[in-house]
Amino acid sequence: MKKLLTFLVALSATTLFAQSPKIDFEEYDLDNGLHVILHEDHSTPIVGVSVMYHVGSKNEDSNRTGFAHFFEHLLFEGSKNIKRGEFFKYIENAGGQNNANTTKDRTFYYEVLPSNQLELGLWLESERMLHAVIDNEGVETQREVVKEEKRLRVDNRPYGSVFRELFKRAYKKHPYKWEVIGSMEHLNAANEEDFIKFYQKFYVPNNAVLSIAGDFNSEELKKDIEAYFGAIPRGENEIPKITIEEPPLGGEVRDTIYDNIQLPGLMQAYRMPAQGTPDSYALEMLGTLLSGGESSRFNKKCVQESEKALFVANFPYSLENSGLSIVYSIVNGETKLDELEEEIQEEIDQVKNELISDYEYQKLRNSIESDFVYNFNSMIGIAENLANYHMYFGDANLINTELERYLKVTKEDIQRVAQKYFVEDNRVVLYYLPKEQ
Repeated sequence: MKKLLTFLVALSATTLFAQSPKIDFEEYDLDNGLHVILHEDHSTPIVGVSVMYHVGSKNEDSNRTGFAHFFEHLLFEGSKNIKRGEFFKYIENAGGQNNANTTKDRTFYYEVLPSNQLELGLWLESERMLHAVIDNEGVETQREVVKEEKRLRVDNRPYGSVFRELFKRAYKKHPYKWEVIGSMEHLNAANEEDFIKFYQKFYVPNNAVLSIAGDFNSEELKKDIEAYFGAIPRGENEIPKITIEEPPLGGEVRDTIYDNIQLPGLMQAYRMPAQGTPDSYALEMLGTLLSGGESSRFNKKCVQESEKALFVANFPYSLENSGLSIVYSIVNGETKLDELEEEIQEEIDQVKNELISDYEYQKLRNSIESDFVYNFNSMIGIAENLANYHMYFGDANLINTELERYLKVTKEDIQRVAQKYFVEDNRVVLYYLPKEQ
């Protein structure tokens, strides 16, 4: 029976791999440095139009944190040709949707539109890049929006401060140490000139990728792209790369956080290398092994069998320069945090001491491949992945080949990275307790 199950899992993996889509695309640069990536796909009358700027919270001045996230909001305020508040109306009237998000490494804006409204997306993004209006009215409006977002998502949300508290202890020099939403004090202290300088420095064509996927004619689209973006001047300011190297953590960091929570939580973070490195792929697979689904090791042991935890997850927070592999857990009932910590450590030690079985390894590969293919289930997902691969690795074709890097990870690699990175000297441990304690 076991051999049959192993065969079926292996067969499933082969089938999945055979069905992994190949994403055809073309890419080129405009004279102003804007990198363009086009994926033509006529399967549905939809287009995803996106612009990714290589600016995140790590690119901010340490005295002006929160700017990248602030601009995620501010650049919806309007432009010289779009009245305040009308950006969303154009999209809604066209039957589309739009959004944006910011990370520590980049900011991403996008529209999903009927294909006959593609030119609208080009116009809106070119206006954002060239003609954004940055004035006191818009700044004050978005200050209040960001403050409310911080109250909802961080200050008043149970365990909402976890990432802030982990990153500021795991990093002492690198700008990853501050949270993406930044400091409200810094935003309050900033003036209009500060915001204009930030816009002129980072939101320029030579610091951006225009990625479009969907139902269009590439040759016609290229003409429209040149018409809307070709005349936008190249940025005049140098955009320095972040070269700060964070020294080793040098010993375990432990602390206690008192929060507005009902149940105690155990939060751990292990420093990990930059995304795209061989060890980062092995650590991602380790994370799936430990907490990917109902049959994962953490869930089976801590949630189902011992019932010491309501929830346990390990997820690698992979970033451009480095990152954290985070173990996030909430206790069940009267369980003590040190008891849960001991049990989690037992599971980690088991990976360190014993190679995973062939069956578990094949199931892990299936899961990784399934998750990878899922990234291509929408036009905007394809556009974002193409932009990511170009921006971080200079190779958009990784959208077709990166899966091979995951599948090259061996059982020995998973054991090795557990032994190398999941060690006391390389981790931050936080006990989250209810404030009344």
